[in-house]
Amino acid sequence: MTPIHGALAACASDPARTRGRLHPVTPAPTRNAFQRDRDRIVHSSAFRRLVYKTQVFLNHEGDLFRTRLTHSLEVAQLARDIARALGLHEDLVEAVALAHDLGHTPFGHAGQDALNDCMRAHGGFEHNLQSLRVVDVLERRYPEHDGINLTFETREGILKHCSPANARRIEAREPGGVARRFIEGTQPSLEAQLANLADEIAYNAHDIDDGVRSGLLTLAQLAEVPLFAGHQAAALHDHPHLAKPAQGRRLLYESIRRMLSAQVYDVIATTRAAIDAAAPQDADAARHMGPLVRFGADMRAQSTALKRFLFARLYRHPQVMETTARGQQVVRELFAIYLDAADGLPPEFAGSADRPRAVADYIAGMTDRFALREHERLTGQRLFA
Repeated sequence: MTPIHGALAACASDPARTRGRLHPVTPAPTRNAFQRDRDRIVHSSAFRRLVYKTQVFLNHEGDLFRTRLTHSLEVAQLARDIARALGLHEDLVEAVALAHDLGHTPFGHAGQDALNDCMRAHGGFEHNLQSLRVVDVLERRYPEHDGINLTFETREGILKHCSPANARRIEAREPGGVARRFIEGTQPSLEAQLANLADEIAYNAHDIDDGVRSGLLTLAQLAEVPLFAGHQAAALHDHPHLAKPAQGRRLLYESIRRMLSAQVYDVIATTRAAIDAAAPQDADAARHMGPLVRFGADMRAQSTALKRFLFARLYRHPQVMETTARGQQVVRELFAIYLDAADGLPPEFAGSADRPRAVADYIAGMTDRFALREHERLTGQRLFA
């Protein structure tokens, strides 16, 4: 399976054969259906807000740390390059990559956990489900329907995870739709699988970069991680002058660059072999063949070891835990205030019959800095300098 540059593999998603949109539209004369999805995502309000939603480090901690927006762009770049090599549809994989975090709360995963706790008696909160809710319901840019009306294939990729209870609820509203695969145990498109794996590759790499920049991780600590250490050693072999203390930033970048390349090439080679062996005749056939976009066994083991290292040394670092705990306090206290205050929500949320869900929608859409301002205005507390 070595497609001619620009040619689609037989198992790639084809915009001419899309399963369509919730609301039919007239085809565009110059753009395929997946291009239109990508463009609608980029022009959405939720996408713009990602610039002030954080990954690990909150916005007040520095201007150069990743945000949800820069992370989404990095995922899209990696996914698109791999898609091109495999003959998968680049526009679809880019659309999924750019939209995959639209439902994330302020304050990263800590904010999501806090909002899920607040919503436990009201159906819970899942950021993947919220991303789908953003594009299906909460964006209001068209005169005759809510949402931005994306294709089934993009929506399928956005809903990366879904609990059985939520899958059944979505299936009841949309029979045979984007939640059916969670009930049947099938896979999403190869493009969606690729966006999911590119997400993992991107955040592992940039969390190393941000961790070292913050001073919470050191190159000496990273020498414990085989996936990074091997590429750092190769970089030093090829460029001995990078061993000087003043060259630490260059050494970090070169090591990460090599690590990213190795992962990308591993995904391309492993996935190509898996697709050749399974020989799916079209995109739908690939959905019934188990995950085909994947790392090789050795790279999977190395990636898992890196994730464990980051969890222990970075995500659970006392300084990170302190700031995320304050972020969780902001989310919990805002939820309680809005739930009790009859006039506390903007008009587009205040009229909802399901007030807890409306409060969750409003808070999930906030940027870190807006949530902090609202919390200070409503409580008089200033939790961050």
